[in-house]
Amino acid sequence: MKKRNKLKILNDPIYGFITIPNEFIFDLIEHKYFQRLRRITQMGLSHMVYPGAHHTRFHHAIGCMHLMQQAVRVLKFKGIKISKEEELAVLSAILLHDIGHGPFSHAMEHSIVHGVSHEDISLRFMEALNDEFSGKLSLAIQIFKGEYPRKFLHQLISGQLDMDRLDYLKRDSFYTGVAEGNVNSERLITMLSVVDDELVVEEKGIYSVEKFLLSRRLMYWQVYLHKTSLVAENVLIRTLQRANYLVANGHKLPASTVLSFFLEQKINQDSFTKEVLNLFSKLDDYDLVSAIKEWISYDDKVLSTLSRMLINRDLLKIEIGLEPYTSEKVDLHLDNFREQEGLDKEEAAYFVFSGSISNQAYDSKKQHIKLLLKNGETSDILTESDQYNLEALSKKVTKYFICYPKLGFKC
Repeated sequence: MKKRNKLKILNDPIYGFITIPNEFIFDLIEHKYFQRLRRITQMGLSHMVYPGAHHTRFHHAIGCMHLMQQAVRVLKFKGIKISKEEELAVLSAILLHDIGHGPFSHAMEHSIVHGVSHEDISLRFMEALNDEFSGKLSLAIQIFKGEYPRKFLHQLISGQLDMDRLDYLKRDSFYTGVAEGNVNSERLITMLSVVDDELVVEEKGIYSVEKFLLSRRLMYWQVYLHKTSLVAENVLIRTLQRANYLVANGHKLPASTVLSFFLEQKINQDSFTKEVLNLFSKLDDYDLVSAIKEWISYDDKVLSTLSRMLINRDLLKIEIGLEPYTSEKVDLHLDNFREQEGLDKEEAAYFVFSGSISNQAYDSKKQHIKLLLKNGETSDILTESDQYNLEALSKKVTKYFICYPKLGFKC
């Protein structure tokens, strides 16, 4: 019997040809858990603002693996000893780092399951795959969890300047057409080095780091926290909340078998068993879109209206400001809409609400971006940069929003 060729080359619109490095990585990519990422959009509902933003978590994970290949190659060229086992582990870990995302990515993180982050679900998937592949992911899991003594390997996966951020900024910039996010990932990776088992950037790469941090700030305000995306995400969350409420009160909503399970069962850390993980692996964007289309016709005014708003992109009005909106202003919109539509206060609250968003391009308290100076010493990017606005990027900026129906809106 002819042996299957597993050394494939993929054509990526961002980086060109990407080589799958070995048969084990190929087997991970081919696994049904990983293939599900083809059906999970990378940017949630951002396509409602940027029509091209339909790329998936699958694209992103493959791109991250490619950048990790480049990073390992650069570090080994500079004399950093990385064993074959460590290289395979770090490639596996970055490939699987987002495997736990649910439908529409971050939008569904607390609506499908409760109190279980996508990072935690990713770890559960990795542990299940580790059992299936006879322990070949043990080192990858150790690095992913930050328990491996060589810190720089974890920093390449999850840090201030990791392969995840380098790919999603460049990829999301490409698919949205927002040029401000187009970072020079190749230049940044070429400037990487390791000192005392921690990731550093050579001093001559300082301007590329500054551009990276500025790009990250601009992409958050202009894309990830865009007001229309924000409204759409909140409407989607409230649609699921209403569905959960109705199911808990005896309603039988039209939905796929797997989505029905998560609507009927309140899954948390304690109840997230291997059986639940297997069901979660079958849940994707298609389940949600199909259900929401059906819910438009369902005999519940709140659910049908929320569903129609999403499908037809007829969303709420949003105001964003630097100060929290007063409860009096929220109540005014709430009472007006409640009286107009004959809803009770709890029902009207699905359409009138307030909240906050924040943006911090560089969190120096969590982890530093260190520069390797010409004299061999290391220093924080904030200390060495001559850009006054770089220090401003390290401060968390919080903005506040209020959402309410547009003038003339009818349920």
